Amino acid sequence: MNILAWIVLGLIAGAIAKAIYPGHQGGGILGTILLGIIGAFVGGSLGVFFSTGTFALTAPTLSITGIILAVLGAIVAIFLWNLLTSRSAA
Repeated sequence: MNILAWIVLGLIAGAIAKAIYPGHQGGGILGTILLGIIGAFVGGSLGVFFSTGTFALTAPTLSITGIILAVLGAIVAIFLWNLLTSRSAA
């Protein structure tokens, strides 16, 4: 059941992050879910780090705070993905 919650959270977070982030991001529904799940782990880990001062690889719960953390993490993941895949104009 935990995996299903992560997929739902990933879909919600990825869709919101893609709507907020400027520009075009490809990937379709699978890419959105994957980016959202990665974002959930990034956001959850950053949330734990800022609240406790220790690093732990965790995903947030399926709550309003968890969705906000996952969306912020997904935005960071989109930014990093665009940095890695962008081609230089020169």
